[in-house]
Amino acid sequence: MWSLECEDGWTGPLGPVEHLLGWLLGCVLLGLGCDRFGRRPVFVASLVLATGLGAGEVLAASFPTLMALRQLHRGALAGASLALYVARECRGCLLEGRGQATYVCSGLELCDPPHRLAFSMGASLFSVAGTLLLPGLALLAQDWRFLQGLSALVTGTLLLFWGSPALFPESPCWLLATGQSARARKILWHFAEASGVNPEDSSEEESSLATELDVLCAGSPQPRHHWVLELRHTRVAWRNGLILGFSSLIGGGIRTSFLRSLTPGEPTFYWPYFLVAGLEAAATIFLLLTADLWGRRPVLLLGTLVLGLASLLLLAGTQYLPSWTVLSLSVLGLLASQAVSALSSLFSAEVFPTVTRGAGLGLVLGAGLLGQAASPLADVHGRQGFFLQHVVFSAFAILALLCVLLLPESRGRALPQSLQDADRLRRSPLLRGGPLQDHLPLLPASQPQARTQLAQEG
Repeated sequence: MWSLECEDGWTGPLGPVEHLLGWLLGCVLLGLGCDRFGRRPVFVASLVLATGLGAGEVLAASFPTLMALRQLHRGALAGASLALYVARECRGCLLEGRGQATYVCSGLELCDPPHRLAFSMGASLFSVAGTLLLPGLALLAQDWRFLQGLSALVTGTLLLFWGSPALFPESPCWLLATGQSARARKILWHFAEASGVNPEDSSEEESSLATELDVLCAGSPQPRHHWVLELRHTRVAWRNGLILGFSSLIGGGIRTSFLRSLTPGEPTFYWPYFLVAGLEAAATIFLLLTADLWGRRPVLLLGTLVLGLASLLLLAGTQYLPSWTVLSLSVLGLLASQAVSALSSLFSAEVFPTVTRGAGLGLVLGAGLLGQAASPLADVHGRQGFFLQHVVFSAFAILALLCVLLLPESRGRALPQSLQDADRLRRSPLLRGGPLQDHLPLLPASQPQARTQLAQEG
């Protein structure tokens, strides 16, 4: 064990910083890998790295070595989580809206549009359950090295379980979007046979899709990979991603302001830990009940509004409001920040195209982690500048209200495959019930183009 007191006391707050930095780098870099090499290779490689790095932490001989290994370990875990999240979303986008190949979709669309929210929020609840169980495991283990070794063992078990191609195949959605039709056809046919349907003995409608896939496979084109920087050539898609990254940044960064209002002194570890985990579960249940009923954009707008109002009231009246009011506003703000962060991630997975979804979602998650890193960085300097940090994030929350209005509604829509598909996701009226699109683009490139589009659309 190493002493982190006296002249080495400043290294204590660096623990949360390197934890968040590892997750941030893992989300960004391995998100790029998901789009270049595929979801499954990144997932398996991340689990292999996480197992080895977790075992290496047990044998660390110095504190700097431990911090470096932990940062790499968190990055590998972030890559595995991101690849699994993207693959879960991508499975539901396969050939949606075409009305063809029922036998293909029945075994593969684990997250078709009506069930995407339920699968995503269910995975979040499992994450909360793990967060709540971790202190109990630490209490039983007593020694951090034993707990770290147990973590590496669990990761290795997951590798043995999910490393099988039959249990975690490559996403056919990504394969088709990048022009790898032959590989996609093999996986689709495997799922069709596993569902008890013979691909060669099917209806006329399903046979037409089979013929289309055969034609695509005959060409055997080279894979067409895309980079997330190609979004800057789009008119609307890059703005949608920028707005959702901004919302994620605010949801992660302003959380500390509400925690400081709840515990103005030096809090015990378990009180904020269990409070944040409990509110994350409450926010997940809230999204599960409302995001499909009201739509993604109205719920995100409501969460941002509550977030901004609670932050402004605490900023202006903490010294004058009763203690129960401060407590209520802080809890409400924490709940809203959790909801905004979770919905920003789901929203971004639904508006980014398949060809850049991994990198796009990684950047949005990275923005949220960057916001969370503001608090431990302030602790390094003895909490100096906390008031200014609160003011900045409160102002950002109000600005985000205007930005959220520019987003499209993705509820019930097929996930976009290409950059062009993502650019067609236009802003729709806020109170319209169905996921319809406006007739006019939000930001037309020029007036003649807008008039031409009007004439074409009648």
